[in-house]
Amino acid sequence: MRFFRLPSLILVSVLVASASMAQDAPTTTGPSGNTVSAPQTPKTQAMLLDALKRERDPDKARSIANQIRSNWTDSGSATVNLLMQWANGSIEEKKNGAALDFLDQVTLLQPDYPEGWNRRATLHFTMGDARKSMADIHQVLLREPRYFPAIAGLATIFTQAGEDEMALKAWERFLAVYPAEREARENVMKLTEKLAGSRT
Repeated sequence: MRFFRLPSLILVSVLVASASMAQDAPTTTGPSGNTVSAPQTPKTQAMLLDALKRERDPDKARSIANQIRSNWTDSGSATVNLLMQWANGSIEEKKNGAALDFLDQVTLLQPDYPEGWNRRATLHFTMGDARKSMADIHQVLLREPRYFPAIAGLATIFTQAGEDEMALKAWERFLAVYPAEREARENVMKLTEKLAGSRT
């Protein structure tokens, strides 16, 4: 995989945006012209994210995180959900081109649905295109700055690119949303120690 130094504007956008920013429930116009919305009300999802931020028990936090992910996965549109299922099936069958076509349709039909961008970001990364993956992560975090799976993806890209300081910032932002996640905490400790050693 070929890595790169990321444009400073994107770095500022994805790392400085407030992790505690209140978000309205995403709404968009569906294929038939009707307005669709995420199945959870903004208050419910916001309450779950607040609970995740406060929870320090890893097992309890994982349960909350799984519910949040489930809410984010459901687009509120039967058409978009079906396209996501087809994309997942294509990925399992190693038909990445077909999966990209389905995910492209998702982002066109419902651009305010963060998981469509997140899924495509993951696929781009597994296909070795970190630049396109970063661009899609940027779109996710513009729509929901607390989207911790995308923040973890951002940290992974920085780590594999050897950008340790940016990886540390990304993991710190992740922990601001999901502080009980053990692996993220370990990554912060390792990167902090590594950077401290490089400065001595």
